[in-house]
Amino acid sequence: MLFWSFLLKRYQVWKIYRSTYAELANLDDRTLADINVGRSEIAAISRRAALRAVAA
Repeated sequence: MLFWSFLLKRYQVWKIYRSTYAELANLDDRTLADINVGRSEIAAISRRAALRAVAA
């Protein structure tokens, strides 16, 4: 049972990461600059957002 809950949580993190990454990657450079995000930061921001969403 513990193994399945671990897998489910990792899957949820992965889904949130992918959707956040895709949304940020689709923004143009001007919009990213407006929210103070560089293209090189998208992966880290997506990872943090996914981990925080599942932990909450």
